[in-house]
Amino acid sequence: MGVTSISQELTCPISPARMFKALIVDSRNLIPKLLPQFIKSVQVIEGDGEAGSIEQVNFTEASHFKYVKHRIDELDKENFVCKYTMIEGDPLGDKLESIAYDVRFEAASDGGGCICKMTSKYHTIGEFEVKEEEIKSGKDSAMGIYKVVEAYLLENPHVYA
Repeated sequence: MGVTSISQELTCPISPARMFKALIVDSRNLIPKLLPQFIKSVQVIEGDGEAGSIEQVNFTEASHFKYVKHRIDELDKENFVCKYTMIEGDPLGDKLESIAYDVRFEAASDGGGCICKMTSKYHTIGEFEVKEEEIKSGKDSAMGIYKVVEAYLLENPHVYA
């Protein structure tokens, strides 16, 4: 098994607390509401939504995928850190065992907004190597969700305040 690691940073005019609440803590409610054309539902299928829980994201027919399951490995609400692992679903196919994500929201140095730091670790099966083109579509999808949430929070300054 090999591991390919990819990191990226995004800047955002929203505070770390609001972005964390919207994108992480309440994502199972907010994301299907903001992206109903792609995401049918997000359900906690094991646990209470905290660390150790398993969530299933169900996609609509418009998506290339049917579902994914994530295990929440760490949820640090004070420091705005979430670590979770995709453990099942169509994106893994027969080449990936899992994808581990580490997402952190930090205050921007100018005091207005935040920096989102994301690291993804692709755990492959056998000798398979993840190609950059394959990672790009997942990154683009994550960026799209991030930008939709950012726009929603900018338009609704009272939400998650």
